[in-house]
Amino acid sequence: MALDELRALIARHARDDGSTAIDNVLASIATEPTRPTASTSGTVLAIIAQGAKRLVLGDRVYDYRAGQYLVASVDLPVTGQYVEASAAEPALGFGLTLRPSAIAELLLSTDESSRGGSAPSGLAVSDASFELLDAAVRMLRLLDRPRDIPVLAPMIEREILWLLITGEQGANVRQLGLADSSLTHVGQAVSWIREHYAETIRVEQLAQLARMSVSAFHRSFQAVTAMSPIQFQKQIRLHEARLLLVLRPDDVAGVGYAVGYESPSQFSREYRRRYGTPPSQDAVNLRLRPAAAR
Repeated sequence: MALDELRALIARHARDDGSTAIDNVLASIATEPTRPTASTSGTVLAIIAQGAKRLVLGDRVYDYRAGQYLVASVDLPVTGQYVEASAAEPALGFGLTLRPSAIAELLLSTDESSRGGSAPSGLAVSDASFELLDAAVRMLRLLDRPRDIPVLAPMIEREILWLLITGEQGANVRQLGLADSSLTHVGQAVSWIREHYAETIRVEQLAQLARMSVSAFHRSFQAVTAMSPIQFQKQIRLHEARLLLVLRPDDVAGVGYAVGYESPSQFSREYRRRYGTPPSQDAVNLRLRPAAAR
């Protein structure tokens, strides 16, 4: 059974950082449930071979377990955790970074590029087909045959992308490879906010960047990210603040100003609402917690 072999391959090859000897291919393992951790999703296919994982994006919750996969078609601020894992039955996951250039190349060689549509959600979960699981298995088998990786890995990546494009989450993956798709335009606005999170943003400016009317941009941005642009910026600010607190635990006010807050009280209030503890206390917790648990 493909899922059984996928479990065995991941368990054998998983590293602490999730990387493998194949570019863009990940293999992860967790031997116990993990704490909710704020991070960014990247653009990725993630298959659960054993256990279960939860991602939270805005007010949306995505649970997926063995035999299911998640597609992240925009790099979004999420909170993630493994919710089912143990030493006897660790959580096991396979990942593939979704490269827009590879998807675009595949679309150009087919008629799939003509299938547009409105902006889909940036995250989506589906059941994995046998064909998708089998392709993931064959990709990980290459780790035991390193000489074959340069030739066969790109071929299997192309197969996996084709299975995604023609599968239930095809709309998400297709739009990732289309330069003029609504998802791509929202992604450009997302990238701008990530790079300028400490600045005051104007929705009109973002809509112009995305080449949309303000009303259309609002609808598309909400559909993709589950947040308004202002809420999205706030998530990025707080995420960056938490990273800074690891380096500057005794400078809470300075960290707040650095990420764009004008008032320490507002920073503390919104930080506590997001992470459940004020930044001064969280800074202490982060300093005491092992890096791998952050």
